[in-house]
Order: sequence, then structure tokens, then C-alpha cells
Amino acid sequence: MKILIAGLGSVGRRHLRNLRQLGESDILLFRTHQATLPEEELQGLPVETDLERALAWQPQAVIVANPTALHMQVAVPAARQGCHILLEKPVSDSLEQLDELQSAAASSGSRIQVGFQFRFHPTLRKAGDLIRAGAVGQVLTAHVHWGEYLPGWHPWEDYRRAYAARADLGGGVIVTLTHPLDYLRWLIGEVEALWSFNGHISALEVDVEDVAEIGLRFTGGAIGGVHLNFIQRPAVHRLEIAGSAGTLRWDNADGVLKLARFPAPFGSWAGQSPAPVEEQFVPPKGFERNTLFLEQMRAFLAVVRGEALPDCTLADGRRALEIALGARLSAASGAVFHLPAPG
Repeated sequence: MKILIAGLGSVGRRHLRNLRQLGESDILLFRTHQATLPEEELQGLPVETDLERALAWQPQAVIVANPTALHMQVAVPAARQGCHILLEKPVSDSLEQLDELQSAAASSGSRIQVGFQFRFHPTLRKAGDLIRAGAVGQVLTAHVHWGEYLPGWHPWEDYRRAYAARADLGGGVIVTLTHPLDYLRWLIGEVEALWSFNGHISALEVDVEDVAEIGLRFTGGAIGGVHLNFIQRPAVHRLEIAGSAGTLRWDNADGVLKLARFPAPFGSWAGQSPAPVEEQFVPPKGFERNTLFLEQMRAFLAVVRGEALPDCTLADGRRALEIALGARLSAASGAVFHLPAPG
């Protein structure tokens, strides 16, 4: 299989390593040579610096892993050519070219999978199974807290140069840590409205928001929220979902999912309620962070071979971006933002 990788920063190189691990070797790199990582890992691989010539190589698959603001510059021409695309999240920094990308893909038969790798987390998948099976009853509220210290992400580079820190490259904590805006939809259902406070409030030398608080209202009636920040040490990434019959708690640090079921009818007096029944679900032996990316790549290669459809579609990626951009609009206007009906 001929595979073109556009962008050789941290995630682009992770995809390269995973492709090699999965036995793929016919790989071309499209580069602008702006990456701050050492070059040794890329020795011996063919490199093209012109996108038109790179696509003339006729790749079957294109991995778009360049900075967010530059995604459409690669994705649209690749889709026009009929290449199947793994498009890193967020799909872009604006909605402007997404219709063009969708139209190009529909015309050429290009299949697009968006890189929200948390959809491949085994215990988050288990959470979805439990919710659908009614283990927590009606979902009433859900909250995510995710904070990470931006200067510690890539110790080899000045954080101020990284795309996450720069508005011109599509950075900011909301779009960079946009995963919860996707997996909450995936687990609970569609978001219909939101409000947000966000901004650059720390001493970090960035020109984007570094803290965000986002309130969400889901079409199913649940109300919840997402907290994101670039300032927290040590990192925290946790999810809690409370329903009429139980509560789910998940921690990314160890991947453990905990379920507490409440056998008494919802609304009964707490003093008469029996103790909750608790269960715990752990990731399989050998699970690590890269497992998410490896399983995502397996799924994408199956899409390229025509054996499966994308697990996370361009429409999913667009919706997560609409929520993220809506949060910025809410903060700027001081008003609730009502999302458009899903397309």
C-alpha cells in the first residue's frame, strides 16, 4: 500500500512508527522541514517538498498530520484525487473549507477517518457499552476535567513555537484538547447548546486561550461540562457520567473505569437506599497510550482496503470543531451558543 504522510512532528512520526510496526513500508514523506525533532528516524525514507509531486506518486492513503491551520491545504487535493485520508484532529481551525473537502470526497470516493484516537480506548468503549445497556439508567450529567502543562508536552522544543501555542497554526486549548468534545458526543449523544468562559489567563507566552470552561446541553436532556487547561501539573484527565441508576468514573492515568450501580429507584430517600454495587474495568494487559494510535491505524488501513467504514467520520470531526468554535464565540459574546442541526 502506498502511503503519504504529510507532517513529521510528534504525531506524524508516531503514525510512521505504527505503520512500520503493522508491516507497511511503501511510505513517502511530504515535508516543509519545519519539525523540531531529530532527523535520524527519517533517514532512508523518500521525501517530497512539493504536494503536487507527492500526490503524483499516486498514494492510496494520505495521513494529514501537519499543523491544524494547514490541514485543508493537503486534505482537499488528496480527496480530489481519491486518496483515503486519516485526518488528524481538529480537522481544521475553521469551517471554511470543510464543505469543499466533503464535496471532493463524495465525488472521488475518498473515505476520511478523523484522528480522535480516544474512540479506541478499551475502557471508554466499555463505558459506551454500559450506557447503551442501561447500566446507569438515563444519563443526567457528564463532566470532563483535562489539564496538562503545555511546556512539558515536547521537552525537545520551545513550547512557544509549537502549533498548540500559536493562533496562526490553529492552536489553543479548546481545539488542541478537543477529544472530550468528540467522545462525549460518541458516548452520550448530540450537543445542542453551550456556553463558555475561556481566555489566556496564565503567564504562558502564547497568543491563544490556555484555560476554558464549557457548559454543554445534550439533546437527550443531559447537562454537563468540560474543563480544559494548558497549566496543570501534574496532568489530570478524568471523566464522570452520572445517571438515574448509576455513575461511571474513568481516569486516563490508569485507564480504569469504575461503575457504581444504585439498585434503589431513583428519587428514593437516601437513608433507605442499599449500598451501591461497584464494578471495575481495567485495560487489557500490555495496554499503553500508543495502543490507541495503533488500533486507530489498524482501523484506517482496513478503511483503505475497503474492509470497513471510518469509525470517526468527517461529519464527526466537523461537529467537534463546531462545538470548539462555538465555545470561543460564546466567550466573546457572553451568550449561549446554539449549535446548528447536524448536517
